[in-house]
Order: sequence, then structure tokens, then C-alpha cells
Amino acid sequence: MVMMNGDASDSGLTTTPLRVLIVEDNAHFASTLRNNLEIEGFLVDTAASVVAAHQQISHVQPDLIILDVMLPGHDGFELLRSIRSSGNSVPIIVLTARRDEQDKLRGFGLGADDFVTKPVNLPELLARIRALLRRAYPRFALARPHWIRVGDIEICPPSRTVKRAGTVVDLRPKEFELLLALFRQHDRIVSRAELLRDVWGYHTSTISRTVDTHMAGLRHKLEADPLNPRYLLTVRTAGYLLRQRVEV
Repeated sequence: MVMMNGDASDSGLTTTPLRVLIVEDNAHFASTLRNNLEIEGFLVDTAASVVAAHQQISHVQPDLIILDVMLPGHDGFELLRSIRSSGNSVPIIVLTARRDEQDKLRGFGLGADDFVTKPVNLPELLARIRALLRRAYPRFALARPHWIRVGDIEICPPSRTVKRAGTVVDLRPKEFELLLALFRQHDRIVSRAELLRDVWGYHTSTISRTVDTHMAGLRHKLEADPLNPRYLLTVRTAGYLLRQRVEV
């Protein structure tokens, strides 16, 4: 069972970290931004199209949306219009590579809360995100790091800390990113090609055993019996799975 809790000094109170949805078809930029936001303590989802974004919005109900204008099939303005016409007041930051003043006026007219022009200055964008969330959610100013729990495995994305049965486990950087990438998929089988792309930035046609090697390392560090894993599973011919609904 997956749970999200405040840290031990939280006087028994539990809150859910703020969730950000990045709607961006540039996989490298989306991954970079996602990693930086997770370090800041946010839960982050991504969508590369308007259709995927609609599905994510209905499924995860984000607290903030970062919306690129140039998307395949439909532009971001269409999504912005749809979100606002449905009565959803979620804060939205619009990104665009175009420097046309009319784009900004159109975006604000459709209900955007902020507008950032590409190429993005990442520290500035992160500062704008924090400022917008402080205005929208006063509790954000008091937020503390949160732990994601999968059975007896605990993950704290902001500090990149992992524990098993309460003991801190030393993971290599790519082991941590692989674990987090599997967690984001919510019990979905993830192919080796997807992991090579999302964690290592390789082209999907790349042939490499690095995923297998890092999975073996994770099992050795996080599984009580690495040869008979409960969480980090290999699905023959399909890929890998972090089984999140495990009774402890």
C-alpha cells in the first residue's frame, strides 16, 4: 500500500505534497524540470499531449500546471480554454518559444496565471512556481519533506534518501532515479527502452544491459531476498515493475 506522510516531527499531522503537472512534449526539458521539482519536494506528473494532459488532470488533480503552448495535435491554448471553461481554477504557468506579445495577451485572457518565454531560465521558473503556489496555497509555505512509502521501502525525493525497514540505504544516483521512475508509473510495467530513455536519456533503440545491472543493485539493497523479490519485479519480455500494493 502506498502512503505519503509528513516527517516524524510533524506532531502526528499528515498532509499530501503539492502535485505539479508538466504538459510538455520535449522529453529532455520535461525530465529536467521534473527532477528539479522533485528535489524541491513536489510530486510531479508529465504529459506530452493535450489528450494525455486531460487524462492526467482527471486522474491526479494537480495543484499546479506548467503548460507548453506548442504541443502535437492541439496547442496549449486549447487545453487552457478547456480547463477554465470547466470551472477548474488550478494555477497555470504557460510556456512558449514565441515572443509575440499577442500570445501573452491571449494566454492571460484565457486564464493563465503566469507566462514564461523559452528558452527558460530554470531558477527563475522555479522561483515563479514557488511564488504562485505560496499565493494559491498558504500551507505551501509550511511544507516539509514527505516520504513515499511502498511496503517497508521509504523514499524522500527532496533529499534523495531511501530507507528499508527504517534503515537508510545508500543508493547510487542512477539507482535512485530508476527507483523513482518505476514508482511514478503506479504499478505499470515499464519497458527497458522507456527506462533507458527516461533515466539515462538514451535513444529508445539503444541496446544496453545497464537497466538490468541497476535493477540487480536495487534488489540487493532493498529486497530481503533479492532472488525472490517482493517489490522490484521483472516481467519476462515486457519490462520491470515496482509492485506498490504489497501487504507487509
